[in-house]
Amino acid sequence: MSFARKVWHLIVAVKDALSLVFLLLFFFALYSLLTARPNPAAVREGALLLELDGVVVEEKSPVDPLSIILSGTAPTGEFDVQELVHAIDEAATDDRIKAVVLDLGGFLGGGQVHLQDIGAALDRVRAAKKPVLTWATVYTDDSLLLASHASEVWVDTLGGAVVLGPGGNRLYYGSLLEKLDVNARVYKVGTYKSAVEPYVLDGMSEPARENYSQLYGSLWAEWQANVQKARPQVRLARSSQQPAEWLAAAGGDAATAAKSAGLVDRLGDRVGFGKRVAEIVGKDRWDERPGAFAFTELEPWLADKPLPDDGAAIGVVTIAGEIVDGDAGPGTAGGDRIAEILDKALADDIKGLVVRVDSPGGSVLASEEIRRAILRHKERGIPVAVSMANLAASGGYWVSTPANRIFAEPETITGSIGIFAVIPTFEKAAANWGVYADGVKTTPLSGQPDVIGGLPPEADAVMQSYVEDGYADFIERVARSRRMTPARVDEIGQGRVWDGGTARQIGLVDQYGGLDDALSWVAAQAKLGDGEWHADFLGDEASTGDTLLRQLVMGDEARRNSDRDLAGQFAFRQNAMVAQLAGDLERLLGVNGMQAYCLECAPVVRQAPPRRTDGWLASLLRIFA
Repeated sequence: MSFARKVWHLIVAVKDALSLVFLLLFFFALYSLLTARPNPAAVREGALLLELDGVVVEEKSPVDPLSIILSGTAPTGEFDVQELVHAIDEAATDDRIKAVVLDLGGFLGGGQVHLQDIGAALDRVRAAKKPVLTWATVYTDDSLLLASHASEVWVDTLGGAVVLGPGGNRLYYGSLLEKLDVNARVYKVGTYKSAVEPYVLDGMSEPARENYSQLYGSLWAEWQANVQKARPQVRLARSSQQPAEWLAAAGGDAATAAKSAGLVDRLGDRVGFGKRVAEIVGKDRWDERPGAFAFTELEPWLADKPLPDDGAAIGVVTIAGEIVDGDAGPGTAGGDRIAEILDKALADDIKGLVVRVDSPGGSVLASEEIRRAILRHKERGIPVAVSMANLAASGGYWVSTPANRIFAEPETITGSIGIFAVIPTFEKAAANWGVYADGVKTTPLSGQPDVIGGLPPEADAVMQSYVEDGYADFIERVARSRRMTPARVDEIGQGRVWDGGTARQIGLVDQYGGLDDALSWVAAQAKLGDGEWHADFLGDEASTGDTLLRQLVMGDEARRNSDRDLAGQFAFRQNAMVAQLAGDLERLLGVNGMQAYCLECAPVVRQAPPRRTDGWLASLLRIFA
């Protein structure tokens, strides 16, 4: 027995030692991969290949390895719009790049302003006498907007194109909450402030319908005008307004119908497309597979072409996503985090500040914290400009009020000057289950808010007064910033949402332009000439580890599975409805303060359908999970 015990102890010791060695090797390899940088030496002569498997964003969100392990699903790909524009512009002037190729098979879209910025960069490539080619299984509105700027648009023979247009239905829970005996207590100011309507109504109110009919009509007109200008041969009327007849005329063949309408130029699979690209840029010397061509990917190209840093610095702070209290982000605008970024920059010798806003708003407290931090820069006497991207609504406009000048695009969604709060109480539901609340109170507000016992009239009155005062503060900040009377701001406020073109006409925006225009204006105000300044994006540097982690976890198999046919595209859109339901529930039951948030103009949730991670790192993570 003594000998057997010693053998057993030896086996256990060997096992523990091997486990420790394996763990050390694994985490060393993981550390090496996550701290590695893309290698500029990987840049080759050929095409700049942009495999846009995901969504274009103003600011990329960090990847959470733990959530990947627990869910076993790959994260949605994200592409920074400024990086994409910079990469494409560099491709236009570099002799090593013979063409720009966009693989849109797994593209999930982006905001109209972002896509227009990328489209303008593609136009500059074509102006440099370099072709731009795109391929996809199915094109929808966002990918069509990008593809319209290409010199050759390819679609798979089993795919097609579909024009959907902005708008659609959203969920309303008024009757459901009534049946569940949930009392959604709404406190708001603004006739058009529709963010609370889903909790009290069964459909859109007439003021909200009027507002969003005008907004979506403007966005739809801009989309059509942009596509038609970039691609004059396209015939949008029938494909968008009579889709069934249009498709039937092509015998149900969506690819042929897309070509007949001028939405695409050529039909072919990925291999055929690759052969066409190889005719232009050359074959891949190291890849013998059919359709292989010489190319450089985005990450090594960006490593070889960093943003300029010569001359004086003009700071750029990004406010992207919902504005929330705390340190959230990037990708979400945590008030504490952004205020800290701005306060740290006070010690830097920046000559001006550009606030880049792409947000539907959110917490009033967080919005005010960010506004105050921007004002601390303005007090130094430096010029401050706001550059609005796709969204600068509600709290997104609140943080814009310190600017000396506001830039926006016609497709920008802004305004929504209004305030609300929602507190659900369950006194009826509790009574149905025999649960009641009782006690001793020293004031009318003792123990409030009481979600089981309900709120007394005094509590309702206090909350409404508090929200009305918040609206008055909002009005006062806008009036002072835009040199308007409070009565005029109230007239164009009331929670109404405006497109960028109308916002300029009524004085909420100063001029059309993007981030570059705002930077140039600030440079001119700071008396800096061309070549004497550079944009300094404030905050933590984007993590290369995040990008590598996405690539390693997703793997090539997940990339190949990202393509969807026409039926798959329609099925995929159900994810947005599920995400909407989850978001509405969080807004109702979450611990939220007073909100300056625009529900209808919040970005469409573009989330990849759940899929099993297939990279080799994902396999290791599953083993440990």
